Amino acid sequence: MNQRTVLFVSDQTGVTAETLGNSLLTQFDGVEFSQMTVPFVDTVDKARRVAATIDRIAVEEGMRPIVITSFVQDEVRAQLLQCKGLVLDLFAAFLGPLEAELQSRSSHTLGRAHGMVDETKYDRRIEATNYAMAADDGHALRNYDKADVVLIGVSRSGKTPTCLYLALQYGIFAANYPLAEEDLETNDMPKALKPHRDKLYGLTIAPDRLRQIRLERRSQGRYATAQQINFEIRAAEALFDRFRIPYIDTTHSSVEEIASTILNDTHLERRVRP
Repeated sequence: MNQRTVLFVSDQTGVTAETLGNSLLTQFDGVEFSQMTVPFVDTVDKARRVAATIDRIAVEEGMRPIVITSFVQDEVRAQLLQCKGLVLDLFAAFLGPLEAELQSRSSHTLGRAHGMVDETKYDRRIEATNYAMAADDGHALRNYDKADVVLIGVSRSGKTPTCLYLALQYGIFAANYPLAEEDLETNDMPKALKPHRDKLYGLTIAPDRLRQIRLERRSQGRYATAQQINFEIRAAEALFDRFRIPYIDTTHSSVEEIASTILNDTHLERRVRP
């Protein structure tokens, strides 16, 4: 398999370069990428040192590295453009056309993408995250009135990471409730969930994948047996169908895809934009 080195280089956290860069790289199945992130390259001297590192990698590997950058400072970007890598700068690709269309020069201000520009939105994300942690795994049932959405599903189907992502990215108050064996045996909706029926959203997962996850967590007892897992998944999906609870199969979906699907299906307003 073809192997290439990829560097995500940024004058701030590198999140923008990593996010879009990884989306581009996933389109190339036949290439194995060795990735490294170099954040806070915010001076000309730092950029020169990174350029020297890229040049060294190019010589050692006999192939130019792929360099995905997100610089707002032209003088810092210029140092990387002289290196021996293939430099793809995300800001340069889009800021120029936007400036021309808007007939206005961009501010070229550091930290605008992920800085704490709006304290109200930042506080909302923190508050939503604290709520998600407090309402995790069926805790704080009395506070479900505050929830924008309540995720339900069997243990290890992806509820907790999805709740945290919804909170951190969008300021959504998300609680989650694990469907235990005693809940699934009744063929009825758990009593604690009935007052919040309109907020429910289900997660399911393929039995083989769930067994793999559970074996890594707790290999002893019935928890990770194929029989127990098949029963729980069948019963959970039957409950979703019986009460017309929308749900998603998380087997092959990233947490970002799961969260976006939930927001789209429930028409929840994104309280905060990432």
